[in-house]
Amino acid sequence: MIKPVSRWLRLPLACALTAVSPWLLAANYTSEHPGVEPFVAEMKAEHGFSAEHVRSLLAQAERKEAILNAISRPAERVRPWHEYRAIFITDQRIREGVAFWDQHRDALERVEQEYGVEPEVIVAIIGVETFYGRNKGSHRVIDALTTLGFDYPPRADFFRRQLKSYLVLTREQQMDPLALTGSYAGAMGYPQFIPSSYQAFAVDFDGDGKVDIWNNPVDAIGSAANYFKEHGWRHGERVAIPAKVEGERFSQGLSVPEGLEARRRVGELRALGWQPEQALDDDLEVMTYEFDAGEQMEYWLGLNNLYVITRYNRSVMYAMVVHQLADLIRDAREQ
Repeated sequence: MIKPVSRWLRLPLACALTAVSPWLLAANYTSEHPGVEPFVAEMKAEHGFSAEHVRSLLAQAERKEAILNAISRPAERVRPWHEYRAIFITDQRIREGVAFWDQHRDALERVEQEYGVEPEVIVAIIGVETFYGRNKGSHRVIDALTTLGFDYPPRADFFRRQLKSYLVLTREQQMDPLALTGSYAGAMGYPQFIPSSYQAFAVDFDGDGKVDIWNNPVDAIGSAANYFKEHGWRHGERVAIPAKVEGERFSQGLSVPEGLEARRRVGELRALGWQPEQALDDDLEVMTYEFDAGEQMEYWLGLNNLYVITRYNRSVMYAMVVHQLADLIRDAREQ
């Protein structure tokens, strides 16, 4: 999904707050909650919503402990690479990815022509996010965004903005805001777009006058491709290159402690003990990562397109599993 997964924090204090804050015991979000009335006023001033209408919607949203629990332990944080990879790289997901590609071949060929994104990448994204539309999420979006926007202080501002976007988009698309379901973080449809991503990148790819990423896989395919294009995907370029490392200085080249944006020149990495397993120019700037593969460590050089995948989900493990699943689906289809 296009999910906000960076820097999630655990919040033990939430349990203590429940004991002393009566409004946290309520199942719904009424004016007794300190965040409701300021939000109502903002929706009225910024988007012209009726205060009574917003209050009514929030009063029907339910605070979900399961959502607060889920956001504190994303899979990328608690599993080593070899376990995380095994969740998504399976024979079934590869086989059904080939079937999804065959079923939507025309749309996937068109996104490659119009957006410059290879079909296997879009298939893999949808395969990882929702198992090709099978698992789109069972939480009401309004419950997820309200729970996180009002009762998850580490990212409350972000999720309140998403709640605003959600109410606006459901008004524009004439959808019932109480009916749509998605992930625990409010991500929706085949590609698991959060509301602001829907507003910015979702497209009517089949030309039927609706932008439907929930039930229309063609719109979902075009929308995911548009997201990749707008974030700088480069058609035909490699995503990641395996590397061998040796010597005591190789760890000085690792990017992870410095964040996803950290770069090293290939020539500098060679001097530290990194040796790409494919030819790369010494002046090329790359990201460097090590992964726990179980019996040994793996070392990778990430290129521009890997970085683009992390714009979809800020996890290097996520980006790598999308990359590897895409290659496996393509290879299986070509056999």
